[in-house]
Amino acid sequence: MKFHDLICENNIDNILFCSEIYKQELNINLIASENYSSKEVLLQQSSCLTNKYSEGYYKSRYYGGCKYVDEVEFLAIERVKRLFNIKYANVQLHSGSQANFAALYSLCSVGDIILCMKLDHGGHLSHGSKINCSGKFYHSIYYGIDNKTGYIDYNEVLNMALRYKPKVIIAGCSSYSRIIDWNMFRFISDLINAYLIADISHVAGLIIVGLYPSPVNIADIITTTTHKTLRGPRGGIILTNNYELKKKIDQAVFPGIQGGALVNIIAAKSLAFKEAMSCDFVLYQKQVLENSKYFAECMINNEFIVISGGTDTHLFLLNLNNKKISGKYFEYIFEKINIIVNKNCIPNDFCSSNVSSGVRIGTSAITSRGFKKKEIFYLSNLMSKLINITDSMNDKKMLYKIKSDVVNLCKNFPIYD
Repeated sequence: MKFHDLICENNIDNILFCSEIYKQELNINLIASENYSSKEVLLQQSSCLTNKYSEGYYKSRYYGGCKYVDEVEFLAIERVKRLFNIKYANVQLHSGSQANFAALYSLCSVGDIILCMKLDHGGHLSHGSKINCSGKFYHSIYYGIDNKTGYIDYNEVLNMALRYKPKVIIAGCSSYSRIIDWNMFRFISDLINAYLIADISHVAGLIIVGLYPSPVNIADIITTTTHKTLRGPRGGIILTNNYELKKKIDQAVFPGIQGGALVNIIAAKSLAFKEAMSCDFVLYQKQVLENSKYFAECMINNEFIVISGGTDTHLFLLNLNNKKISGKYFEYIFEKINIIVNKNCIPNDFCSSNVSSGVRIGTSAITSRGFKKKEIFYLSNLMSKLINITDSMNDKKMLYKIKSDVVNLCKNFPIYD
């Protein structure tokens, strides 16, 4: 198997770097928020653009020598505007969380009320969680999902909005697997004259190719990461069609919450945007969705509980209560056989977030390395087999055999040739 053209010399930096390369190549990654950037995108991140400071914006910098930096950022903005069919974009955000905070910072004053999804129902820390700065600067109230259907309870959204009159409503999720009705959120926002922020971090790639509804021309502000289904570098962006909001957003990002932009990451984002315009990207997203739907179906057939009974995206959430194990244990045992997942709270979870009663499964990364239904079927059966064996952790011979099978499967689907 070919990895990177890197000689791992006997020093700690190269040893750790090479260890991570081997880990990624020889592990099956089912974490929904992770993916594999192309080698070209990785190259941009490690380019000489790393050396340049560029506080400010296009043609208006606080540092000299930004002639080519300006062109890099301009190209990234033009590409993402074309990609999402939108008028304005800020590509300087270091992460999705910072994109969300900058969006709130541009719309709200400290203490304003914001309405967002409960964390254990599928929301995100940066959507107003009490343990996050978004929940400390602003007064958060929450909506959730219907306990019977697993779908967003829009009646609850409406009732909370009418009762508390929030300044901002946030629609978006971290572990909710169904289509979000952007138009319903717009309708509710208009009833109380609230701003609507749509966080599409998990579904941006699906939106680009038309496999998931777009909030463009519906939400006032759209935020997203660039590394999940979009398959770019780790980072964030903010989009809007409103020029007045665009000016507020730019001020919120710099000098509001960030200093100098990471020009090398902006260059990598720009290249990822270009890759997302290709026919191959469309085929990739279709396979991601097909794999996810089939994976959820297989897990249900193996007597796992899938929240909402399925998925419309690249991810789904398992409720492990019927298996009488925690998400923490599930994560631990599968890492022993080179399958990486992340524990995740389920709606109304009785366990703490460090333990949890669920696991979130995603198909973006495994689809990037070429997995299809055959491999999905194998994985789902393997998971079921391992969980249903009572004393599986003490059967070292069995664990070694399964781990060897997983490693061999990974070798047949290298990430980087």
